[in-house]
Amino acid sequence: MSVEVGQGTKTMRHPLEPLSLSEIQLAIDVLKQQSDKVTSTTRFVSVSLHEAPKEKILQPCNEYVPREADVILFDNGTNSCYEARVSLENQGQLISIQHIPNVQPTMTIDEQVECEQAVLSCVEFQKLLHEHYAIDDISRVMVDIWSGGYYGQEEERTRRLARPLCFLRSDSTDNGYAHPIEGLRPVVDLNLMEVIRVEVYNKFPIPSKGFNYSSDRVTETRDDIKPLEILQPEGPSFQVDGYQVSWQKWSFVIGFTMRQGLILHHLTYDHRSILYRAALSEMVVPYGDPAEQQARKNAFDCGEYGIGCCTNSLELGCDCLGHIKYFDGNMCTSRGELLVIKNAVCLHEEDAGILWKHTDRRLNNPEVRRSRRLVISNIATIENYEYGFYWYLYQDGTIQFEAKLTGVLSVGALPPDAKSPYGTLIAPQLYAPYHQHFFNMRLDLAIDGINNTAYMIDVEADPDDADYNKFHNAFHLKKTRLETEKQARNNLCLETCRSWKFENGLVRNAIGEPTGYKLHPGENSVPFASSKAWWRRRASFVNYHVWITPFNEKEMFGGGDYPNQSQEDHGLLKYTEQNRSIVNRDIVLWYTLGITHIPRQEDFPVMPVATAGFSLKPNGFFDLNPANDIPRAKKITNGHCCKD
Repeated sequence: MSVEVGQGTKTMRHPLEPLSLSEIQLAIDVLKQQSDKVTSTTRFVSVSLHEAPKEKILQPCNEYVPREADVILFDNGTNSCYEARVSLENQGQLISIQHIPNVQPTMTIDEQVECEQAVLSCVEFQKLLHEHYAIDDISRVMVDIWSGGYYGQEEERTRRLARPLCFLRSDSTDNGYAHPIEGLRPVVDLNLMEVIRVEVYNKFPIPSKGFNYSSDRVTETRDDIKPLEILQPEGPSFQVDGYQVSWQKWSFVIGFTMRQGLILHHLTYDHRSILYRAALSEMVVPYGDPAEQQARKNAFDCGEYGIGCCTNSLELGCDCLGHIKYFDGNMCTSRGELLVIKNAVCLHEEDAGILWKHTDRRLNNPEVRRSRRLVISNIATIENYEYGFYWYLYQDGTIQFEAKLTGVLSVGALPPDAKSPYGTLIAPQLYAPYHQHFFNMRLDLAIDGINNTAYMIDVEADPDDADYNKFHNAFHLKKTRLETEKQARNNLCLETCRSWKFENGLVRNAIGEPTGYKLHPGENSVPFASSKAWWRRRASFVNYHVWITPFNEKEMFGGGDYPNQSQEDHGLLKYTEQNRSIVNRDIVLWYTLGITHIPRQEDFPVMPVATAGFSLKPNGFFDLNPANDIPRAKKITNGHCCKD
């Protein structure tokens, strides 16, 4: 579609589609040509879409929405961060650039590679490797960048730091994670790109047992698996136009940024809005071992590394089955060179078991419908761990999110015959510390529009001594309207089967009740570290499972805009201290879900997938089961089962 603009026309892409490569290149060129802040020591940390005002999207009038980019720059030479905004119209124009003092933005892809080389070329590190472990072949050493964090050392507050973990491969394709170099921890100044010190701990021996997992290193594989094929002879049921997707009654726009990775925009069902924007806001992985060389492991994977930057290309190995549509992730290196992650996002359909069924014994005519779901996913590798982010859309109006955790455990070494009270012994001298994973999801609600109200729902038993409750079986719902964002801060409660409902009081269903959706929590956890722990001071989003705020386009991240080496919280705790009203407002639900990982031997060398998530289910949004109109599936028989 095209619209008239001035003397010409413009192609109508959806305003929320991610930046194209040409737009990223234009933003980079504009900054190089129109700003003196881009020097030989400047890095392009991220270039992403500046999202159009919400009213332009929710009240479309076939008007062309100008495209703009948000750019974060970091100058290693002056240790300075800048935020820029660039118009992408015509030849491009710098709209604004602002210095953001005393922050460290996300570490870039290039810095991860350069950091490893800095450690390997460090003479002091090489000398200590020889003295402690008789290692002279530096090519077998593997270095994983880990964020520097902040632990109260004032002298390090103004430096851009990394604290890598090091491992030793037996050869070029060995699983190096089985051989941690526990006694040495280099600290790298990323501005200077040099090791400023090597922290030396006890001379732990390097575990020697091998744990390879690649197909060419596993000596025996099963021979009793028959092929399982997914066939869609008529193609998929979804339609794609650019990054716009429609599937049965669902429609939405796929977004992608260097920091957050996959984003869902403007999610509607049968042309009725439900979610305006849904994405990972932040995550943190704190470890529970107080040993000096382990205690500083608490990665903010979104704000410190960038989920988009670490996203897998599925070009080399697909994780989906069936008829698949891929979407590329467009970005750039820190030096302003275009970079494409091919097949970064996967879209496909799955059979999801029974949708609904009933058999009337009098008619002997069972009615059953198969459930089909649409899957939108991406997977990020952050050094040793893999994180899969999966959104599922169902035919009954349910939205489900699932985080899938796999990859390799972050392990440590022990003295011979030793065990740790803070981890699981995986093999002699090799253990996996206990740890947790917390994900904070930002869900910009739009239930039949933006005027929504939140309620907390608790199930309560009626008094035993009540005259009407002589069978002692009565229970009821306690529905609490949440007036302010401070009141809304709360946790799950198993004892009351607590849930949260979000209603639009201006739209009524067939029985006169407000239309709504309900949050159905899944597996979750609470943090075990003290509130005095430095990582918790920077990650207030773990303090509560549920937070609700009025919409503010500047409040996008649960851990604040710049959690890397932050000294205090700049996220949800700070946002909600304003204690704004959330009644009949444009509100945002922030949901924190957590996994407490007590590793098993079976989690090594590669961990089977562990999952955590939640669902948003219609609750009065429809007048009856919206999947009642699903047609019966054709009966398919074969020679082994299900014969007529």
